Amino acid sequence: MDWLRGVLLCMCIGVSGNSLEAAAPVDVQLKNDQAVVRITLAGGGITEFRLTDSRLNPLNWTIEGLEPIVDGQPFLQGHFLCLDRWGAPSEAEAKRGVPFHGEAPRTRWKLTRPVKSSDVEPFAEMQVRLQLAGLSVRRKLVMDRKSSVVLVREAVTNDRKLGRIYNMVQHPSIAPPFLDATTVVDSNAIHGFLQEAEVPATSAQAARWPRMKINGKWVDLRHLRPGKKNETGHDVSSFVFDDTSGHGWVTAVHPGSGLLLGYVWKTRDYPWLNIWRYRREGKVMARGLEFGTTGLHQPFQALVARGRILDRPLMSFIDAGKTVTREYLMFLMKVPTGYTGVSRLELTRDAVTLVERKPGGRTLQLTLDLSLGAGGTADGR
Repeated sequence: MDWLRGVLLCMCIGVSGNSLEAAAPVDVQLKNDQAVVRITLAGGGITEFRLTDSRLNPLNWTIEGLEPIVDGQPFLQGHFLCLDRWGAPSEAEAKRGVPFHGEAPRTRWKLTRPVKSSDVEPFAEMQVRLQLAGLSVRRKLVMDRKSSVVLVREAVTNDRKLGRIYNMVQHPSIAPPFLDATTVVDSNAIHGFLQEAEVPATSAQAARWPRMKINGKWVDLRHLRPGKKNETGHDVSSFVFDDTSGHGWVTAVHPGSGLLLGYVWKTRDYPWLNIWRYRREGKVMARGLEFGTTGLHQPFQALVARGRILDRPLMSFIDAGKTVTREYLMFLMKVPTGYTGVSRLELTRDAVTLVERKPGGRTLQLTLDLSLGAGGTADGR
């Protein structure tokens, strides 16, 4: 990730503190007996997702330390939405104010439907308009009435009179104390490549999840170990899913606390999984469990020139005045002592079921009472 470039770009977009109405809400909270989820309207990030009987919040990451945080301006934090792009703009776009990861996480969102005490299922709606991109987003978050599950549906509209290419990447970012050397990440992704390495021409030339060659050494992306004290840096690996997988998923489990965070989505909505890892002075600082419409972290002209990687598109198109809707599930789950990770996830209308990654592994389940559409099953590698 070109974070140094991002630092210079991100300062251009945001809403100053003076422009915010004093009475405007700062954030939105959904809660049931099992879990709490909090969304900041300053950038639209999901900044808290925890069980009601625990203070451990996997989504407590902020950009602080990687770029300046300007008082009164939205900044990257928690699980944020990258839109209209993932990564840096072109040099010409940057000079005209286009920020790293797009405007969505650097613009103030508007709450259009607050949570009400009368809701059978707690839900809220919010929206944002991206002035430079010419796109607007309507988001609805619905919490299951009984389980620690949230359904997020986002509708993107092209407000302009011309069609355009764009990208939309969900950027869940986990950090300590949930993230440490013992945290295990699993997914049903299959083939991938390192952003800084040569792009594979075929799946036979690609790495296979969870192994990736980084700095000349093969590493297991399920883990992020501490490095040398003078080691500070990032790496991003991008993966696709099997053609037969209707759903993609990613999970992160912290065995010591017995907590698992998971996401599941339709691969036709988000065909890519991008894994960001960050160490500072050898310490494990952040991991991005990023799923989206692209797997190449470059400006649009590079995406257009490349077209596809591993037979997956690198961008989406939205015509003038049209709306495209995508959705995902996020969930928390308690896991037993010594839990070794997830080998298989099954999604039905009634439940999310996980199978542990070991012979005779334990099966865990969260019941669902949401309108999800068709279920599916997917294996981890």
